[in-house]
Amino acid sequence: MLAHNRTLRDGLAVGFIAYAAVALFYSAFDFLAARGTLYTVELLGEALFRGVRDPSTLMFALDWDPTAILLYNAFHLVMSLGIGLVVTSLIDHAEEHPSHALLVVVMIIAGGVLTVFGVAYLTESMRRVLPWWTIIAANALAALFAASYLGRRHPGLWRRLSPLALIAR
Repeated sequence: MLAHNRTLRDGLAVGFIAYAAVALFYSAFDFLAARGTLYTVELLGEALFRGVRDPSTLMFALDWDPTAILLYNAFHLVMSLGIGLVVTSLIDHAEEHPSHALLVVVMIIAGGVLTVFGVAYLTESMRRVLPWWTIIAANALAALFAASYLGRRHPGLWRRLSPLALIAR
């Protein structure tokens, strides 16, 4: 039961870390683009919850839609927490069953790639204001911070799950 609680706690922490990393990345991106720190969040909220598909409708100064911003943040947080729980469950499985470690690493990498492509596909109509590189960078940053947290919580984890070490087995 203790291991299950640790997995749950680590999964929620990983999810929150990833959520915060992406949110901070896009806040900084929007600030540097001089369009307000919540522009991308509002754009995604408008698209997801209001059906807006043409970002040019948001190119002009409009009143903020706090409901779209709040709903998108809630959606993003729930999705991030879910992904964090899946990742930590997979890592715990790999630690309990070292013969499955390579498969787990492949699954985690594939999940990250699918996330990037899924977000890119769903935001295709917004590519002018949400470029590919930002999707890749935000997700890479989230993965880096989450991996750093997990590395501290599980000493030696990256050595045990290194693809080179797994292939050599």
